[in-house]
Amino acid sequence: MGAQKKRAAAAAAAARVSEDPDDLARQPLQAILLADSFTTKFRPITLERPKVLLPLVNVPMINYTLAWLEAAGVAEVFVFCCAHSKQVIDYLENSEWFSQPNFTVKTIESHNIISAGDALRLIYEQNVALVDIACLLKLVSLSRLKLATCYTLTICFLVVLSFKIHGDFVLISGDTVSNMSLTQALQEHKERKKKDNNAVMTMIIKKSKPSPITRQSRLGTDELFMAIDPNTKQLLYYEDKADHSKGTICLDKMLLAENPSISLHNDKQDCYIDICSPEVLSLFTDNFDYQHLRRHFVKGLLLDDIMGYKIFTHEIHSSYAARIDNYRSYDIVSKDIIQRWTYPYVPDVKFCGNRATKLERRGMYRALEIEQSRSAQVGSFTVIGYGTKIGSNSKISDSVIGEGCTIGSNVLIEGSYIWDNVIIEDGCELRHVIVCDGVIMKAGAVLKPGVVLSFKVVIGERFVVPAYSKVSLLQQPTVHDSDEELEYADNSSGTVEFSSIQGTADQSNGEMTSESSEAHKPKLGTGGVGYIWSICEGGQEEEWRHSVAPIPEDKLTELSEAMDDDQELVTQDRTALSTSGELISDSNASEGDDNEDSKDDSVYFEKEVEATFLRAVEENVKVDHVILEVNSLRLSYNMTSADCAGAVFYSMMKLAIKTPHSSAIGLLTLYPSPFSMVASNAYPIYLSGELQQNTANIITTWQKLLKSYLLEIDEEIEIILKFEEMCLESAKEFSPLFARILHILYDKDILQEDAILRWADEKEGADESDKVFVRQSEKFIQWLREASEEED
Repeated sequence: MGAQKKRAAAAAAAARVSEDPDDLARQPLQAILLADSFTTKFRPITLERPKVLLPLVNVPMINYTLAWLEAAGVAEVFVFCCAHSKQVIDYLENSEWFSQPNFTVKTIESHNIISAGDALRLIYEQNVALVDIACLLKLVSLSRLKLATCYTLTICFLVVLSFKIHGDFVLISGDTVSNMSLTQALQEHKERKKKDNNAVMTMIIKKSKPSPITRQSRLGTDELFMAIDPNTKQLLYYEDKADHSKGTICLDKMLLAENPSISLHNDKQDCYIDICSPEVLSLFTDNFDYQHLRRHFVKGLLLDDIMGYKIFTHEIHSSYAARIDNYRSYDIVSKDIIQRWTYPYVPDVKFCGNRATKLERRGMYRALEIEQSRSAQVGSFTVIGYGTKIGSNSKISDSVIGEGCTIGSNVLIEGSYIWDNVIIEDGCELRHVIVCDGVIMKAGAVLKPGVVLSFKVVIGERFVVPAYSKVSLLQQPTVHDSDEELEYADNSSGTVEFSSIQGTADQSNGEMTSESSEAHKPKLGTGGVGYIWSICEGGQEEEWRHSVAPIPEDKLTELSEAMDDDQELVTQDRTALSTSGELISDSNASEGDDNEDSKDDSVYFEKEVEATFLRAVEENVKVDHVILEVNSLRLSYNMTSADCAGAVFYSMMKLAIKTPHSSAIGLLTLYPSPFSMVASNAYPIYLSGELQQNTANIITTWQKLLKSYLLEIDEEIEIILKFEEMCLESAKEFSPLFARILHILYDKDILQEDAILRWADEKEGADESDKVFVRQSEKFIQWLREASEEED
């Protein structure tokens, strides 16, 4: 290994000498897209179709990744295809991606690759072949070579040249959805590399609160532990397979000794978007034990104290990025798309050739040519694909229905994903399931939560498919590559053998059994076609973790009790002392943590609402659509209507300040008032007329958005308090404008007189320092009181 590291260091040093950073900066940005995730979590579906071509809200996954890369400024993408490579290449060649101006998609094909490490090694081998250009040209020039030989060598050279990685590149898999801007992350990466040649990679991360009960993120992935230098953002420790039974993680004491400050996190999500220097490819070539990108490569660099290579992080806040790793993350990302977190990659926006879909109220999307019975009910956050038919008295909610589906009468579909050309006959029930193309469900069939039906399966009449079952026309493989990195095997390659044993389900009790296929046909009800796969030993524990179905309550209760028992043991074994020798209350400590988390959530929520609002202003998004997006944020952060109102108002007022206006200050003369407002000697009122006009215009334009969250008088009072806070801290330009803008809010029916008068009454017992804006608004408040008395 020592010799390998020396060779890698020499190769990397040569690359650094030959490539000037300024020249690299002028090179078009490139990306390597892995069209194979090298895991088995999407079987049996991926035995027949590659994961990157599976529909995500009726659009193939890879289209989201390519659309983002194009928007992010990537000029050239190398798509690495392995299993089912012909399907991927055929799809891309017949798509719009091969004809996009200023955006080139090239495919690299290999049938012998079983890991991401192998894929990057192959790309590197093609890359370094250009080193021998001089030899190639010399051979071509030799007169003894035949013309055909020269022609062949030239063609080989051109093929190799077409896959040249020129400089820094983006490494991503084709199951990633994002709308982030790469500008800042790229700039940070390049600036670090100018100062330190060992800074070879920047990893994109995002805040994600893991569940303390299940020890997994909302995407169904294991809890991730990271140690980051808070000053430089260098990644110091990475562990995605922690042993929770021990309740501890181990850090090398040298790590603590060599770094004066370290931040430990278990609340970060790895977005699996990496900005890499060319040296990364050579590192894989000289370390054949690097197979997995994280568990091998990242951890290997962090532990290697000889080479000295460094990985840094870039955290995004208001943007979206997530990788679909399992069925649960498939469900979560689908919901995020429907709820518009991923804008502009949403169903009603045209990108990568997707069909036009109309957004209706309550987050419901409908394509064209739909036939729906009047008695059918389609609920919120549901997508109905082109040409689908829905029968009478059927109910569909929180689901995605593909194209060309036929849904009978009295059908119940809840939280499910129905792909294209599916036939669901009368009286069927589907809750939290995935149904692939061409499936037929006979009348009265029932799918329990977590079921996955692969392509063209037929479920017989009134048959009940047990929870978490996987059903396929293919029998369950029994012999396959033991490497956990292998995503799916191409049936034609002969790398997977299929068993003559098939799982069957007893309809009466739903228990799984195994019987010989020669003696029995699979029991999927009358007319059923397909095999129910048996759950592997120890796999039952993972089924509910990674399923599209909600985690069962009994599992949550069981995990919660186990966590309480562990906490009790830890408390008994640990004596916590303060510096004064007093015992520290665990309850107080946890309360402080909760308060801190709550504060962090509020900050992040406000930032995300502001980013959503500014994007709506720039792109002229309809108010109803903005309300939908803010509602999605409210649900995700568990916020109230008052929180939404405060965040929206803050965003509106910040926009007024950012909008160009004169800094000249003059005596208040604009916006005629029904009452006489004069400048008090104690608190003269001066303002910028243009700033006031900006504010009035913005309030008028977006009053519907703000009013949608002002349901009670208390929420209106919160707006006034928020404005006070802004005038004193984050937006002091509004301090002399307080009374005037308060009047504008009243005139636009955003604030009622009761809210303003209650706010003034509550300030009566406050200190004089807290009455500054009440004093400024005295004339207005007095006018409101008199008007109220006259009405009485």
